Amino acid sequence: MLHLRLITPSGQTADVMRLIEKTVGTTHVVVLPDAARNPAGDVVMCDVAREAGDELLTGLRELGIDTSGSIAVETIDLSLSERAERAEADAPGEGADAVLWEHLSDATHEESTLSVTYLAFITLATMIAACGVVLDNAILIVGAMAVGPEFGPLAGICTAIVRRRGRLALRSLIALLVGFAVAMAVTVGFSLFMDAVHLFSEEQLAADRPNTGFIYAPDWFSFVVAVLAGIAGTLSLTSAKSGALVGVAISVTTVPAAANAAVALSYGDTKQTWGSTEQLLLNLLGIIVAGTLTLLTQKWLWSTQHRKTP
Repeated sequence: MLHLRLITPSGQTADVMRLIEKTVGTTHVVVLPDAARNPAGDVVMCDVAREAGDELLTGLRELGIDTSGSIAVETIDLSLSERAERAEADAPGEGADAVLWEHLSDATHEESTLSVTYLAFITLATMIAACGVVLDNAILIVGAMAVGPEFGPLAGICTAIVRRRGRLALRSLIALLVGFAVAMAVTVGFSLFMDAVHLFSEEQLAADRPNTGFIYAPDWFSFVVAVLAGIAGTLSLTSAKSGALVGVAISVTTVPAAANAAVALSYGDTKQTWGSTEQLLLNLLGIIVAGTLTLLTQKWLWSTQHRKTP
């Protein structure tokens, strides 16, 4: 269940109430006249089944409540109410299959913004991965994958394509490209420093690396894994199962590929630099294609299900 808290201008409260009442899956409606001060108006609260949430939010935005008032949405972790159970039973579809497009857009907007924190995480992840590729240490590679924040911009690009949001697509693309460019540039300097203090060496990079050699040798398996990870990551976002993102993060070699390219570049190894860059681009492409197709499929299936509902 979702909990909605609305601030509505007094003149629009009647329209909001009619919308809530006609939306199947709503319950626990509360109206507090003239309770809001900034902005001034009435406070309207209700609970709605997740599978009916997108329909209600779309209707509220069409009424202009997001500009004239306020719309706040919270997820209810526990609701002990027979009315809530009936509302969820009456709402068409399953909550786990529902996509809250407004929530997805808002979440990807936040995760795909180029910020100091984002740059810090992707840079640190790339530097950790650099240590992993030089030492041929799979544990460090997995750790770097988990730290990397690049799935946020990737999800933002997928969402922007499906929802035709040009600004979100541009913001996500900038965060992705600038993030990797900064991380790789810093990692080149980090690699040179580590070489100067005799912690990295060209011999280690050129040696046989059974645990990390795949990073600069892309093949069709790399693309297949990226596609599967893109599907899993997108489903984890739309179904609110964010814990699955950890599994996605450690399954695709985006950050390690960037790290290997940076270290190889610092030693002038063009073969590994190009191979790692190709691996990086292949994985990014696979995730974007898979994520976009997953969202389009979910959108189509949900609309088909609703058309069949009497």
